[in-house]
Amino acid sequence: MKKIEAIIKPFKMEIVKDALNALGVTGMTISEVKGFGRQKGHKEIYRGAEYMVDFIPKIKIETVVDSSMVDKVVAAIIKNANTGKIGDGKIFVSNIENAIRIRTGEKGKEAV
Repeated sequence: MKKIEAIIKPFKMEIVKDALNALGVTGMTISEVKGFGRQKGHKEIYRGAEYMVDFIPKIKIETVVDSSMVDKVVAAIIKNANTGKIGDGKIFVSNIENAIRIRTGEKGKEAV
């Protein structure tokens, strides 16, 4: 099993979520997060005053999938979250040792 975390632009959340559902991803967690990467934020003007926005709003999508689905899920995220502009986000893939469904006690793939 693998955990896939994707940090994407907020307006891309629905299209990415729909693409993952179409692949058969059965569950995901979506969080509103703030952060910055190489762009280090940006400057905005509010009531004539310029100020630096260090942390940019993003959406973090987390899902755990069978190892055989990782390439398809990552490709779907890239295809649907890409705008071609700086700040499109990142995808992180990590190993999951085990998963346990609290209600039933199921473990491993059955719990996901």
